[in-house]
Amino acid sequence: MELAPYLRTFLSTIVYTVFGLVAFGLAFWVIVKISPFSIRKELETDQNTAMGIVIGSVLLGLALIIGAAIHG
Repeated sequence: MELAPYLRTFLSTIVYTVFGLVAFGLAFWVIVKISPFSIRKELETDQNTAMGIVIGSVLLGLALIIGAAIHG
């Protein structure tokens, strides 16, 4: 029994979504571990907009790389 094309597409979408979320979580964890200061304090207490832009840029760059790798 072969899966219907739409079911195969749905399952691959789920797999890629989980992969992307794990990659984003791992990237954020690495950023937190390699930074010499508290990311949470910089973002929440000090309202450091530049830090938010840097972290967002890293995650956006990662999203472009993952998207290109998935697309082929």
